[in-house]
Amino acid sequence: MYTREILDATRALLSAGGALYLQELHRKLLESCDISEEEFLFIIQGCSRFLLVRGPAGAGGERPEDCTVVARTSLRLCDAYCHEKCAESGACQHLHLCRFFIYGNCRFGKGRKSCKFSHDVRSDHNFQLLRECTLHELHEDELFLLLLQNDPTLLPEVCSHYNRGSAPLGGCTFQVSCTKVHLCLHFIQGDCAFGLRCQRQHTINQHGRRMLEERGLSGELIQELPFIYRNVHHLSTAGTESGPDSTSQVDGDEICLHFIRSSCRFLNECRRVHFHLPYKWEVFDGFTWTYLRDMEDIEKDFCDPSKSQSWGDQPVDFLLMRRGLQPVRRLSTVSSATKPPHYVLTTDWLWYYKGDQGGWVEYGQPDEKQRTTSVTSRTLEVSFQLDRTADVHVVKGQRQYILSFTDMYQRNPKHNTKRRVRRRPRFVSVAEVQRRAAE
Repeated sequence: MYTREILDATRALLSAGGALYLQELHRKLLESCDISEEEFLFIIQGCSRFLLVRGPAGAGGERPEDCTVVARTSLRLCDAYCHEKCAESGACQHLHLCRFFIYGNCRFGKGRKSCKFSHDVRSDHNFQLLRECTLHELHEDELFLLLLQNDPTLLPEVCSHYNRGSAPLGGCTFQVSCTKVHLCLHFIQGDCAFGLRCQRQHTINQHGRRMLEERGLSGELIQELPFIYRNVHHLSTAGTESGPDSTSQVDGDEICLHFIRSSCRFLNECRRVHFHLPYKWEVFDGFTWTYLRDMEDIEKDFCDPSKSQSWGDQPVDFLLMRRGLQPVRRLSTVSSATKPPHYVLTTDWLWYYKGDQGGWVEYGQPDEKQRTTSVTSRTLEVSFQLDRTADVHVVKGQRQYILSFTDMYQRNPKHNTKRRVRRRPRFVSVAEVQRRAAE
């Protein structure tokens, strides 16, 4: 249902640079099909192909004329294939294409010597993936633009240091040798108050053009980059409006259980995150979310309730969910409290309170004096999933407490004292994930 309308809307967006104002998109769609405003909004709001971006708050952002629609897809280019390391073309769920072909400037494709990477969008492997994502009817240039603004591995990052400090080069210590793009971040975000008077770049300058050409990008693509980066910004921040809270999670930020076991039937149209682990640590550099190195080590530290930050030169602050000044988030699979026991690799959350001797004690387990609480990690997690603002009554020995999910404290109302509470996952190593996924 609405297959043709979705395709036509996708093409209209891509022919206009990847995004259009909501009402403009409706007008263009009316040129090819008879669709009511109610049906149009149903498609845009309900289909994962489209991201509806509202205008700035306080500036009429709720008005239809201020809303923008951005084309999106979960389909990606296979990075392993581009490094000649993907040996499982039948099982791989990413496109096998030459990235310079996508950039529009593969030097092998234009000469006598053929490129060792595929330039065939309609190869058996690629066409099957495109059909599954209902993208098989797109033209090459349309598909390439869709990939460029959705696949974070294809374009260089915008230099966050350039956007700090005074112009012309801000705080970028690499100056003219920087391999990142120097563009005004506020221009990309659509809220630059200086306009043509801005001292930062709103277009790619001569140095940036040379750097990008050396990376294989065509001149035509470079010219369109500032507007592509604006779409990238919308897409990369779509799931971050609630802030970098490690315990709150919307459906689109939940890791797909089926993908870990190689059994996701939705493939690239799945609304959940496809990742090989039940957890994923990411840092936000002001422009996009990228995964953190040493992820297993960070996860192991996070699972220890006594630790408020990870080990290393650039530690992650688990209380503020930041690395230095940069926000950090942890994506994970669904809580085990919401699924039956036979579901594999759900996240098993454990609850702890600060003990009398300063250590952390899991709820339901004996403390230093062999006393146990009336609630366990499991019962607390069930209550937390039902209402994250609730208060839970806890009994230990002859004393009664109130645990508040809102501020994560356990209080003794009689003596007016309180203890810190922490919710941390049970650690699962990469080796254990592989073993359990294969069961």
